[in-house]
Amino acid sequence: MPVHGEVAAPSVPGAIYDVGHDGVARVLPSVGGISLNVRVGDGAFAFVGDHIEPGVSTRHPDDKINIGYCVYASVGNRATILSGEAKGEHGTVTGKHGGIEHVMIDFTPEIMERMALGDKIAIRSVGLGLELEDGGDVRVFNCDPDLLEKLVVKRGSGKYEVPVARFVPAAIMGSGLGRATVARGDYDIQCFDPVMVKEYGLDELRYGDIVAIVDADHSYGRIYRTGAVSIGIVAHGSSDIAGHGPGVTSLLTSASGALVPELDAGANLASILSLI
Repeated sequence: MPVHGEVAAPSVPGAIYDVGHDGVARVLPSVGGISLNVRVGDGAFAFVGDHIEPGVSTRHPDDKINIGYCVYASVGNRATILSGEAKGEHGTVTGKHGGIEHVMIDFTPEIMERMALGDKIAIRSVGLGLELEDGGDVRVFNCDPDLLEKLVVKRGSGKYEVPVARFVPAAIMGSGLGRATVARGDYDIQCFDPVMVKEYGLDELRYGDIVAIVDADHSYGRIYRTGAVSIGIVAHGSSDIAGHGPGVTSLLTSASGALVPELDAGANLASILSLI
């Protein structure tokens, strides 16, 4: 079914300044708006900003209705512009950002140049309630069925193989941990420890990367569980604020470790869905 939102305006923190983990106060571009030069496939650390959202940030102006908008939308869903100069053009949902409660949509640069704040958008939502046949304890969230088909390969013995661009240890996951809002939003990869950053190549994360969070169970909320595996997509960019970093929207989880992530440098939404 279609769900409707609109292009959200850029915003800044209430105090204007954000104080980083290093004690430095910064005023930076942040969430919302139309990021004309930031798309899936670009580096999550490549831009000066805080929680930068790729492409077009959208929400419904009524907060209660916006909850449904965020839950029903799934990564990979098609979006259609309903008003403005770019009316009739199409894009693709690439992630969700909790707290601010935005849905991010990728459009080509030519389309984004013709868009304006407040333009109405319809997402053809499909994916809510999606399950794998004989999936055991594997649960699916925020994922269009066509994207799921491109991601998951059944290996037998109850195991499912998924290509991922990076492995992330659950121990460094931050903001969003513990929240029972896995059907929307995200949680952040803290990248303040240079040892972990180097070991896992976290400074090379890109918007749209498919990542495996090891020892993380998202079945009923985001928790640490030894042996569990959760798969998600990098939905927003880096942050200097303590407890924050590139945000991951959940796609798949298994408490028993039935998901088998396989390292693949091409495991990015831009390549999987041919967005660039």
